[in-house]
Amino acid sequence: MKLHPNGTTGRARRRTLLGGALLAATALAVGATPVTAAQAAPAGQEATSYLNPRLPAEQRVRDLLGRMTVEEKIGQMTQAERNSVESDRSRITTLALGSLLSGGGSTPTPNTPQAWADMIDGYQKRALDTRLHIPLLYGIDSVHGDNNLVGATVFPHNIGLGATRDPDLVREAARITAAETRATGPQWVFAPCVCVARDDRWGRTYESYGEDPALVTRMETAIDGLQGDSPRDLTRPDRVLATAKHFAGDGDTAYGSSTNGGYKLDQGVTITDREHFRTVDLAPYVAAVREHGVGSIMPSYSSVDWTEDGIGNPVKMSADKELLTDVLKQKIGFDGFLISDWDAIHQLPGDYATQVRTAVNAGLDMFMEPYSADTFERTLLAEVRAGRVTTARIDDAVRRILRAKFRLGLFEHPYTDRSGAAAIGSPAHRAVARQAVAESQVLLKNDGHALPLRPSQRIYVAGTNADDIGNQAGGWTVTWQGQSGATIPGTTILQGIRQNAARTTYSADASAPTDGYDVGVVVIGETPYAEGVGDVGNGHTLEISAADRAVIDRVCGAIRTCVVLDVAGRPQIVTDELPRTDAFVMSWLPGSEGAGVSDVLFGKRPFTGKLPVSWPRSEAQEPINVGDKQYDPLFAYGFGLSTRR
Repeated sequence: MKLHPNGTTGRARRRTLLGGALLAATALAVGATPVTAAQAAPAGQEATSYLNPRLPAEQRVRDLLGRMTVEEKIGQMTQAERNSVESDRSRITTLALGSLLSGGGSTPTPNTPQAWADMIDGYQKRALDTRLHIPLLYGIDSVHGDNNLVGATVFPHNIGLGATRDPDLVREAARITAAETRATGPQWVFAPCVCVARDDRWGRTYESYGEDPALVTRMETAIDGLQGDSPRDLTRPDRVLATAKHFAGDGDTAYGSSTNGGYKLDQGVTITDREHFRTVDLAPYVAAVREHGVGSIMPSYSSVDWTEDGIGNPVKMSADKELLTDVLKQKIGFDGFLISDWDAIHQLPGDYATQVRTAVNAGLDMFMEPYSADTFERTLLAEVRAGRVTTARIDDAVRRILRAKFRLGLFEHPYTDRSGAAAIGSPAHRAVARQAVAESQVLLKNDGHALPLRPSQRIYVAGTNADDIGNQAGGWTVTWQGQSGATIPGTTILQGIRQNAARTTYSADASAPTDGYDVGVVVIGETPYAEGVGDVGNGHTLEISAADRAVIDRVCGAIRTCVVLDVAGRPQIVTDELPRTDAFVMSWLPGSEGAGVSDVLFGKRPFTGKLPVSWPRSEAQEPINVGDKQYDPLFAYGFGLSTRR
């Protein structure tokens, strides 16, 4: 649905100016081109600067900001979960909401591109019903493709992309993610995660590109893929606003420092000296701002405790004015806006008014208050009226948010351009994902040239992760935690193997007879999890399961050549099992295109992947990182064997 904001006749424009809300509702009902924010403006505002797309964004921001009431400004600082307004969409208008989001698994029914676009356009219509017709910014977690949409192209998680060492490929994967996401309505994604994973026991390890800040920084081409190569690209219908997260240090927390339920590392405390923090945890954000112009940044749930003072006084990132304002905004020069994580300010000390006041004054600009938007707005308004939050701080926050909306072209094109929907999950997009899968595979052992396999071989495949696309996609796939089973369209690793070798047998638990086979392929690994739910010690371990160990023993003990693939979001402990294998491959979480795994297994593509993290000998060895004084991993950071094509 292509919008033409300047293409109406004089009569049509006058009619639009007089009855914008009615025309918008009619357009949505009959599928016609809906009115834009500028077209919906009352007749008395038709000459206002903020509605003139020919003027610089900063001039438009100044003009609009000067017309807003404090209540309208606070509305722009508020983001609600879409389910909180779904039963009464008029709340978008009455609360003057600046943003909505879909949390993990918060999808329309049916979960289709059209249903997404219809839903978001319906919300947008309500936003344009407000006095100043400020468009809504809709956010979503497109962290490895448009992963909330069934049928989207699902790429490997970031840890697999880090293994590729291919910034151009990462940029292209992000470009496809942006195009598929924007074609369904959202204009903003909470990605990429530029955390530096320093402890593989963390349940978010797979969201990191690796343990080395230099590698993470190198992979920030993802920001360019999402936003474009210049600020002008943001107005295109195949680009989205990116979010670098989670500022800063969330991959570097101390084990056992989290106070959130059973979490061990996630949302914990980064206990560090300032030099380590600067070179490891902060470095990727400097590049995200100065080299890639990222539009938004999400502060972490985690805290920082500086070791220099020797006190032990951690400060939550949402309350850290030094880091959010003095360092990020002023010293580094970030001119985008800060969005809080889900209910993050509720973890701050004090009552709710104190939490709101502290976070706003620390520098947070937009607040993800999924189910308490109205309470947040009332509370912040009271703080402003009492003089505990200045109007200057409010204006700074809203200026940053409006700047992003003007840069995205939302005032001219508030509704979904659906022209790219046909390419969602297309063969061309899936081919890029398949390439990413192939490049992400890390060959850690290959005795006797067990790999590549030959199509003529009789192959015995075992292990539950061989034929489970939900497991190979991992968390953040359709739902927050992800789930096992046939959750998305795509190709499993087993299907990919069968495309190359006709004589393939599959037995998940290796109970079928093993006689007469040339090669055994065992696919082990993890089942899906996300965030601190996946922390080791919170029901999870780096040890491979007893079932996986039994299958390895059974197959590798019976078939002469045995290849083991590990489908997981982090290294697993295979020190004892490794001698039983001829070849061992880390497959990470490949996503929807399992055929990319078979491409390297059969030599259609060479193995080129390198470890983005150090591989521990035992769980007790964590945290282990390249550069440690006592560095003795099973496989070193950067290790990876190659094969010829």
